[in-house]
Amino acid sequence: MGLGDIVNKAKDLAADHPDKVDQGIDKAGDAVDAKTGGQHASQVDKAQDAVRDRLAGGDQQPPA
Repeated sequence: MGLGDIVNKAKDLAADHPDKVDQGIDKAGDAVDAKTGGQHASQVDKAQDAVRDRLAGGDQQPPA
């Protein structure tokens, strides 16, 4: 099983449980905000949106 297979499996699982994935993304963002005192909240929000877009089949390349 290669990395591509693992990524595809993760995407399949995410598609099957979008509510859990969304909760996890929010929880991770909240943890980063807590550790940084909210100093990077706008960047964290952008990263959360990028993850959601990527899992939804959006851009195949990460933003520069």
